[in-house]
Amino acid sequence: MKVRNLLLAALVAALALAPLVLGKFGISLLNDIGIGALVALGLVMLTGLGGATSFGQAAFVGIAAYATAWLCTVQGASPWLGLPFALLLTGGAALAIGALTLRLGGHFLPLSTIAWGLVVPLLFGNMQALGSHTGLSNIPPLAIAGWSLAQPAAIYYLIWILVGLTLVFCRNVLRSRAGRAIMGLRGGGILLASVGADAFRVRLTLFVLAALLAGLAGWLYAHANRFVSPAPFDVRASIEYLLMAVAGGLGHLGGAVVGAAMVLVLKNVVQDVLPLFTSQGGRFEAVVFALLFILLLHYARGGAMGLAARWTRKRFASPPPAIAAPAQPLPRRALPQRGTRILAVSHAVKRFGGLVAVNDVGFEVDAGEIVGLIGPNGAGKSTMFNLVTGTLPLTSGQVEFLGQSITGRPQREIARLGMARTFQHVKLRPQMSLLDNVALGAHARAKAGVVRAGLRLDRQEEAQILADAMLQLERIGLAERAHELAGSLPLGTQRILEIARALAADPVLLVLDEPAAGLRRQEKQALAGLLRKLRAEGVTILIVEHDMDFVMKLVDRLVVMNFGSKLTEGLPAAVRADPLVQAAYLGGEPLAPVPAPAQEEPVRQVANGVPA
Repeated sequence: MKVRNLLLAALVAALALAPLVLGKFGISLLNDIGIGALVALGLVMLTGLGGATSFGQAAFVGIAAYATAWLCTVQGASPWLGLPFALLLTGGAALAIGALTLRLGGHFLPLSTIAWGLVVPLLFGNMQALGSHTGLSNIPPLAIAGWSLAQPAAIYYLIWILVGLTLVFCRNVLRSRAGRAIMGLRGGGILLASVGADAFRVRLTLFVLAALLAGLAGWLYAHANRFVSPAPFDVRASIEYLLMAVAGGLGHLGGAVVGAAMVLVLKNVVQDVLPLFTSQGGRFEAVVFALLFILLLHYARGGAMGLAARWTRKRFASPPPAIAAPAQPLPRRALPQRGTRILAVSHAVKRFGGLVAVNDVGFEVDAGEIVGLIGPNGAGKSTMFNLVTGTLPLTSGQVEFLGQSITGRPQREIARLGMARTFQHVKLRPQMSLLDNVALGAHARAKAGVVRAGLRLDRQEEAQILADAMLQLERIGLAERAHELAGSLPLGTQRILEIARALAADPVLLVLDEPAAGLRRQEKQALAGLLRKLRAEGVTILIVEHDMDFVMKLVDRLVVMNFGSKLTEGLPAAVRADPLVQAAYLGGEPLAPVPAPAQEEPVRQVANGVPA
């Protein structure tokens, strides 16, 4: 941390002193780097952290640049009024484009960004009011208290102050409730829905934020250059901005500045050096640039900042993160009294074309009990699980939760009512800490958005979220590893961590999808002890599981499915002795009696997820 702070201080000092030692060309280059860094920063947030690739950010730069240029030259307004006008138009365009295209999946989204990246500059070139292909000139410079910022050295400090402020804003966002949702986008929409977040809304908010950063860059570009035309805002410019983000490091905010510097400096060097070797340097410029980029990706796929981060981790030990000031956890909901009916499934049917995966299934879950849903492979229990949680819609039938119908309601709304779930295949964000992964589970219990987070107006709420997340980590015995990356944990501990994330949602009903899959014997014992402990605390649990021995010793009641239908329901001993269950699930072999459950004890875990 000390090394990082020293490097940051040295960089700030160098930027502050640069106009005193550099000539006009050097200052202009630094201005271009700052403007490019703003666009690249939006791409780091959108593409690197949010997982949505955009080849159209230059179009947003152009919308803002043309907006302020038109307002100031044609309407005679102040350049400072051009800033809100440019951001309003850019944000509105991003909102409209995002609403139409962000639901596209796979390669269709990047292709759609190329489409608007082509269309927007074409519109600029064919609008007479915007000067057609010749553009708009004589744009008035910015001025502060009568001091003109027309010269590169004059506007330099404004550009880099805005770069610094946007970096701080984005860093604050990523360390917040909104930032955890953004980083959760790569886990898929189902993951975010399970914690009560709307993945489309999170992605759209991020898309608009990236466009606004590009709009800020466009406003600065127009008043720094005092001339705009369609050419600097076409798809080739968008690719260059994306190259800046990739070269600097898509996983690091500072990569936006480093990448912008690398690309623009190398571009100027190549333009100066190639004419010394050939008279056709312009033709080979793109080839040389592409080769340098390929070499970078080959040796540093995480970009320059990723390479630097690996180098510093090897040579400098990172001190433990500072301990946050104590705070009260988030308010908790009142749990229903034991025996209260909280879940009722009746006549549930799910068809996939001609296949009936669930056929007229019904069962109930009461508060304070553990209910197991079991069956052989292909029995339909996972489909039933998804119907209950809202991941899949029912073909027919009803599901009631806490006395109200949740049939047809989105998964995120069901999660907000108090139903938390885990996944058969663990869905953790490996590059987030254990603490942040668990804090993501409390998303629906808080309200702060991007603006409040970026301005640090969410401090009290954020302290409560982290206090609650730490409480859940203590509950499962992982508090001492709170700041480790989740990807470093073994599978058994990851499953326990996923339960902690679900508990952070303050659930009425905890729904577990095969939590013992892939666990060793001791890890299963630790998991069973944790679930018994949760039941004793008043948490109701519905568990879908393959491991008959694990379930029989744990649950209060069992629901058995076979070929999509409910085979039987009852106490574990009765279900185990049922000939139909033996024939369908266990091949008809005689079964040993169920041993009496061991006396419940508090669960303690060590680092590898095995009880001490």
